[in-house]
Amino acid sequence: MAELTSKYFTTSDGVKLHYFDAGSGQTLVMIPGWSQSAEEFKYQLQGLSDQYRTIALDMRGHGKSDKAQCGYKISRLAKDLHEFLIGLNLENVAVLGHSMGCSVIWNYWDLFGPERLAKLILVDQSPFLTSNPSWNAEELEASGALFDPQSMYDTVNGLAGPNGEETTRAVIGGMFTSAMSHDDREWIFQQNFLMPRECASALLYNHCTQDWSDLIPRIDIPTLIVSGRVSAIPWKSQAWIHKQIPGSKLEIFEEEEGGQHFMFFEGWKKFNQVVADFMG
Repeated sequence: MAELTSKYFTTSDGVKLHYFDAGSGQTLVMIPGWSQSAEEFKYQLQGLSDQYRTIALDMRGHGKSDKAQCGYKISRLAKDLHEFLIGLNLENVAVLGHSMGCSVIWNYWDLFGPERLAKLILVDQSPFLTSNPSWNAEELEASGALFDPQSMYDTVNGLAGPNGEETTRAVIGGMFTSAMSHDDREWIFQQNFLMPRECASALLYNHCTQDWSDLIPRIDIPTLIVSGRVSAIPWKSQAWIHKQIPGSKLEIFEEEEGGQHFMFFEGWKKFNQVVADFMG
């Protein structure tokens, strides 16, 4: 493993973003999911930094980054990412997003196109998280929605209330395979709790009300989509994304390979090999 350093970058509105940086060569920037931390990419930081420069970024409010008073919208996170790439003078990077990290990438593409990007790695994110009651079965399958409008509001209100941590456990607790150890589950929960629950609530609401289905077909750089066969994010929605992006690759992890929402953690050995094969 290359030496791992912990650093900070300050955004245009004065928010200090924490990131891990290891290795050298072609750059891989990793963006965690909703309420997650950069440290959850520890197996990628350890396992890929001998081949690439690996960077894992804590978005605002997450992990060790500043708990800002505002900016908990996907669009602001995308702007933060853009400023980060410019600030570190990073060009031709591969960007990996897990879960909500994919939405940050999609919003980045909407605002800035392929600027500074060479490849995308989209890990287990629905095109739209909240279902529309008027959708037919095919539309619902493609969306990969986790919520209907009522359950979405119940969840974001629960996060912002006195039982925010319990609500978090309910949301994330079903996103691991049965092979995941109790200690690893609890560690991931604790990484989530580094973000204030009120901030997590505001961000989840914004995240759940973004529909990326019209933008995804516009992506025209090499893209890898990673899914889990038994993931909380239905794998057929990931197959839909694959069909929309010409020339993209789809990798589905089976249950015994850690094929739930955190396959980069549970099945990290295969995950790292899949990423390295795609990075080249």
